[in-house]
Order: sequence, then C-alpha cells, then structure tokens
Amino acid sequence: MPSQLNAYLLSAVLLAALLPSAPGAPVENITTESVEDGPSGEEVEAPQMLSADPVWYSMLGPTEGHQKEFEAEFQSGIKFTSLEQYKIPSIPEKCLSSFNMEACLHRLVEGLNNYTVLLRHVEREYPNNLILLAAKSHSRHLISLIKGKMRHSERVTALTSSQQEQLLRDIENDTTFHSRITAHSILRQFRNFLVDGKRAICQREMKKCGHRCAAECTKH
Repeated sequence: MPSQLNAYLLSAVLLAALLPSAPGAPVENITTESVEDGPSGEEVEAPQMLSADPVWYSMLGPTEGHQKEFEAEFQSGIKFTSLEQYKIPSIPEKCLSSFNMEACLHRLVEGLNNYTVLLRHVEREYPNNLILLAAKSHSRHLISLIKGKMRHSERVTALTSSQQEQLLRDIENDTTFHSRITAHSILRQFRNFLVDGKRAICQREMKKCGHRCAAECTKH
C-alpha cells in the first residue's frame, strides 16, 4: 500500500513538472513592469510611443536640405541663421517644460493647425518645396496620432475661416524678396516646432517607461 501511494505521488510530481505553461498557471521568476499611460493604466510599449512614430522622420527628413536651398537662392550674404530672428506674427508657441502631457499635446495640435494655414504662404512662393509637400502629406496623420493620445481632444478648437484669412494677412509683404524670406522663415520655424514637440513628448514618455523607451524615443 505505501509503495502504491508513493507511485501516485511520483506521478503527480512528474505531471506537474511537464505542465508549467498550462493556461492560467502562474509562472515564476518572470518580472513584469507595469507603467501607467494616462487614465487607462496600460503599459507603455516602445512601438506605441508617439515620439517614436515614423511620421516625425517623414516630416523632418526634408528639412535637412533647407539651409543649402536657402544659401543657393540668396547669395547676397544673408545668413541662414538670421531666419531664427525674423519675426512672424502668429507663429505657434512650443510646448513649455511646465506643461503636463495633455497640455503639451493640446499645444501641438493647435500649432500644427496654425502651420497648415501659414504654409499656404510658402506654397505661393515655393509650390514644389519638399518640406511643404511632406507637411501636406503627413500633417493630418500626425494630428490624428496626437489627438489619439489626448484625454480631451474635443477641446482643441479649429481656426475659423476668418481667423485663417487674418493669419495670412498678417504675413503679407509688399516685395517678392520679403515674401520669400517670410516663406523660408515659416519653414525654419515649422522645423523647430516639430523638433521641440517631438522632444517634449519624448521626455514625458520616458518618465513613464524609462530605459525601455529611450532608444525608440531618440532614434528618429
């Protein structure tokens, strides 16, 4: 009788050893990190990071050749860096360091909506500009991605037609030279807005998922 009991016990031990991955069975020695992402409490995975989406590179890539294009057009000694000081009314402001993620995303969507209008001025001067074409192709997608990360995307107000017209009137120029300088300045400021926006989102996402997100956040 004891030998029969021992055989039963040995069989049970062997069966348990053969079934460590049965559905619902706990698995030991595996650590998981759970980091909240907004109200849902979902774990932040690097591929889902907004700052790692390829759309940023699609829009920023064409800006790399802007300086050469500018210098080839204006060979009269005007420095490309002077565009940073060129004042344009209604240029969207960047996300401030004091903003939380929601406020930052809100600022970015409003800014992208404004740039969609301002880039019409660029289109008048340079209809085939690569930065312009990339913006026209990808801005809506980026806005959609950003809104998808917001808790209250409905609070973003679209510009009215009269507001859009006013934006364009504010940057009208009497001469072709100044009109083109304005166009280049818009392109430069647009690039800075994207870079600052991506960095701001990246910093906030890294606070939630740490080193797991660092490589994805900064590679594009």
